[in-house]
Amino acid sequence: MSELVNKIPEHVAIIMDGNGRWAESRGLPRLEGHRAGTENLRQIIRASVEFGVKYLTIYAFSTENWGRPKDEVNGLITILETVIDRELNELNAEGVRICHLGRLEAMPAKVRKKVEYSMHITQNNDQLILNVAWNYGGRDEIVHAIQKIIQASVPAEQVTEALVSKNLFTQGSPDPDLIIRTSGEMRVSNFLIWQSAYSEWYVTPTLWPDFNKEEYKKAIDAYGHRKRRFGKLDQ
Repeated sequence: MSELVNKIPEHVAIIMDGNGRWAESRGLPRLEGHRAGTENLRQIIRASVEFGVKYLTIYAFSTENWGRPKDEVNGLITILETVIDRELNELNAEGVRICHLGRLEAMPAKVRKKVEYSMHITQNNDQLILNVAWNYGGRDEIVHAIQKIIQASVPAEQVTEALVSKNLFTQGSPDPDLIIRTSGEMRVSNFLIWQSAYSEWYVTPTLWPDFNKEEYKKAIDAYGHRKRRFGKLDQ
């Protein structure tokens, strides 16, 4: 296994795909795959701190996921609640700041209050910023930003990229340097559409529950060998 290259992405975003297929390949209910994926997140958070990543954004539940079977949706909500109950104190002790991306108001009141509490209690932590995209959609985020700008009566000629970015759910986080997608699917899936304009992508066939620290290191290493030009030529 190669050593990490010096160039470490400040912000890594992950589309955690393949939980259902992981479960089905083992003859298990899909929800067991989501549970396994949630368990796997622990080591990825710790590895992010170890590698020197400062921002980690995870795609946990999209605005489109509400269209899944009701039992699966309810199960995902229960898993989120359980994770908060079980992991919050440890994450807080480790200096992880929890932020939510998406429409928080759509969550059941009990879970929403727990998410709000987790953000409040960790708000001064700075070891790792953990952005949890739950009930999140990239298009919805842009619409939400436009609505805020219109409500603020900003003249059209004063609308800039910086202003749009300031009104996104990710306000305060830099654009992702590296986006990882597990399970081999080659699509964006409505994730960080605005922010990913110049992100580097890394797609692996590994299913999310099997995406361990070693696989994460491979992604970081691949990023370290890339030249980021941002539409320009090498100097």
